Amino acid sequence: MDMELTQEDLDFQMEVRAFLEENLTDELRDAGCFATSIWIDPQYSLKWQKVLNEKGWAAPGWPVEYGGTGWTDMQRYLYSMECVRAHAPLAAPMGLGMVAYCIMGYGTQEQKDHYLPRILSGEDYWCQGYSEPGAGSDLASLKLQAVSDGDDYVLNGSKIWTSQAHCANKIFILVRTRNEGKPQTGITFLLMDMDLPGIEVDPIINIAGEHELNQVFFTDVRVPKANRLGEENDGWSVAKYLLEFERGGGSSAGIEMSLAKAKAIMNDVAPDDEAAQLKLAALETRLEAIKMTEKLILSSLAAGGSPGDKASMLKTIRSELGQEISQFSHEVAGIYAYTVQKDARQPGTNVEPVGPAEYLTLMPSYLTGRASTIAGGSAEVQRNIIAKIMGL
Repeated sequence: MDMELTQEDLDFQMEVRAFLEENLTDELRDAGCFATSIWIDPQYSLKWQKVLNEKGWAAPGWPVEYGGTGWTDMQRYLYSMECVRAHAPLAAPMGLGMVAYCIMGYGTQEQKDHYLPRILSGEDYWCQGYSEPGAGSDLASLKLQAVSDGDDYVLNGSKIWTSQAHCANKIFILVRTRNEGKPQTGITFLLMDMDLPGIEVDPIINIAGEHELNQVFFTDVRVPKANRLGEENDGWSVAKYLLEFERGGGSSAGIEMSLAKAKAIMNDVAPDDEAAQLKLAALETRLEAIKMTEKLILSSLAAGGSPGDKASMLKTIRSELGQEISQFSHEVAGIYAYTVQKDARQPGTNVEPVGPAEYLTLMPSYLTGRASTIAGGSAEVQRNIIAKIMGL
């Protein structure tokens, strides 16, 4: 794949910049600028998604027949980069970027007609029910039981680390429908409402003081079998398909912005620190390696493939580099990097920050980012996947 930008690509890039400049309000920019993870408060992310949906840009990666843009892989990459650089708030990834692809790949026509338009509009806000207290990186050991009872499954058990479950009205969930045989062959994939009787959501406040995570309990929850995605006991196939998009999608734009911010802080605070300069150079080199990996994935997609085995590699190196950049920012920023001022980083706030405003997200981003090498499959598991593929 030719990665040089054509005149058409450059014109497209300018069109995106003009759209962002015209449509991003100060409130929405603040929501993106002060974000400390991929999760944006739905009052901002859904407001921005509505603007994008009216433009026809809410789902750049979707096929045109489902509401996608018809952009090339390069155009989608450029769009992602420009959105991050403009501090556009991220859309909730669980619907647009994850379960939608599974519905396209495994859903019935009725399921596609029902769910996909609602995901585009933001009418349905999704969370993911995968991990359990005893089944995180070893997801195949999940135990939440779904017992067949007529036209329904009856669910009992719990899920944990369920991001945005307190905001979501829908959940896609892996359940155990068979206990015999290989663990992966007894798992089923369900789509379900979050307001069903028997569902309880308990908050988990993370180390940064943010409420993103939850534990969800299911007690005799009845789910129609018509909500199953794919065949019974074949949910592992659906889940693996989804994880390719979770681990391999997106771009390095967020990491690039973080590194640029770290460089600006270093040049302001410690411009003559040779050790810091050398460390920065090493981080910049690794970022370039990530960009090349992203381009390899773009090439695969352009040829009709999927992220495939490169998804695990990209997920791992992105997560680890992001953590190291965050730590480097603290090393050069000094005392103001350690302040936590949640009120001062709310969109539209009139609270004056202590220290430079650009330092407001350093500590919460650092703390929240500790989980990035666990979420979506731990770095250790990703390395095992890579080693297996390479025959090591």
